[in-house]
Amino acid sequence: MSEESKPAIPADNLVTTSHTLPSGEAYTATTGTMVLREEVFTDGRFEGLRPKAEMFVTAYTLDGADPLTRPVTFAFNGGPGSSSVWLHLGVLGPRRVVMGDAGALLPPPYELADNEQTLLKESDLVFIDPVSTGYSRAAEGEKPEPYHGFTGDLESVGELIRLWTTRNGRWMSPKFLAGESYGTVRAAGLAEHLQSRYGMYLNGVMLISSVLDYITGEFNEGNDLAYALYLPTYAAIAHYHGLHGDRPLEEVLREAEAYAEKDYPWALGRGNRLTPEERTAAVAKVAALTGLSEDYVDRVNLRIEHIRFFTEVLRSRRQVVGRLDGRFIGWDPDAGREHFTADPSMNAIMGPYSAALNHYLRAELDYSNDLPYEILTSRVRPWSYKEFENAHLAVVDRLATAMRTNPHLRVHVACGYYDGATPYYAAEHSFSRLPVPAELVRNIEFTYYEAGHMMYVHEPSRLRQSADLAAFVRGENG
Repeated sequence: MSEESKPAIPADNLVTTSHTLPSGEAYTATTGTMVLREEVFTDGRFEGLRPKAEMFVTAYTLDGADPLTRPVTFAFNGGPGSSSVWLHLGVLGPRRVVMGDAGALLPPPYELADNEQTLLKESDLVFIDPVSTGYSRAAEGEKPEPYHGFTGDLESVGELIRLWTTRNGRWMSPKFLAGESYGTVRAAGLAEHLQSRYGMYLNGVMLISSVLDYITGEFNEGNDLAYALYLPTYAAIAHYHGLHGDRPLEEVLREAEAYAEKDYPWALGRGNRLTPEERTAAVAKVAALTGLSEDYVDRVNLRIEHIRFFTEVLRSRRQVVGRLDGRFIGWDPDAGREHFTADPSMNAIMGPYSAALNHYLRAELDYSNDLPYEILTSRVRPWSYKEFENAHLAVVDRLATAMRTNPHLRVHVACGYYDGATPYYAAEHSFSRLPVPAELVRNIEFTYYEAGHMMYVHEPSRLRQSADLAAFVRGENG
């Protein structure tokens, strides 16, 4: 290959701007791509570093803070295929989207506002977009597929964290991870990976809309667990839409949890061994909790798959409810179909966050890039789970290893009652099986919000969650 035809050697492309919080503190934003390189060996000989990927980050650091005491939080969302825009402009960053909420959405072009509750008051923030999301891409001449899977993703995000920490002199800072959805899989895995690969011990992990064991959400033949763990979420959504009358939400949830814990798994496990009376009672109970008709519950053999529920529960109103957030409603072109064609809660948030992010980077952070910013992309699929061949993905053991190795590691778990993607009761189930000694269970705290997967789109939940996360970083709760 001639010198003229060789790809240009990529370099970091970072832009720095200065800003001030409404409370008066000055901070610096650093935005752009950082190059990841790998060591190259041929026949045992080291031949240097080869660029492999360019990963997009947005970092906020408080001016004049002592790096020995100032915490830093590395944040990312999930998907797989999601950028970090949701946590960035939804709850953690110094600026936030103003989009309205379920039943009161604002029209485009939406707004940006100061986030007076930003976690930047307590911790520096580094938002990370995994390869192929946001502006992150494989390096020129390299394939992106190695990053589109559990291990490749984990190692690349971990390497970025190591690189940023080293270059910014933050090895002695208190360090936290904040992940949402699949980002909780990544965060739990990283807690162990950063320890074992780099000797980097964390102070805390924030798991927002957590899923650490995929079997809790797999509606497969022979796996009745998911049906039981989703039941309290179905009950919560039914309650929100008025199908439980004037009963308090807390009362409905406790009833659903009690049934999901004992009698419902028993009834599912009995199968055709149920007596007619037992089956009739189970059908009536599930129907009453979910807001579905007894005829429907009987026809699906007591097993309510989640997309079918979101499509069915308000069918009499010719409406469907959201998967990410069951408070949102929408309409399908065919009111008789079994599975809705789109999630109305995703439809509601995609536009505001896309507009805000694309405006914000150029207009306020002075970063320009002509590539499309991949908010939530399918270009990472198929996502590789080869490490879990013939088994379901689970990272409970990795988080437990991190906690046993570092008994000071604290874990915050945030759950939305109306989250139909990562149900709160499934998270409780996974953590109840965390293989750690009793004294380390005290390092885990749960918080609950009357909202969905992105609970911060609900303003009362955003305010309370911001306070909860700030208290966790300060070490005041748990």
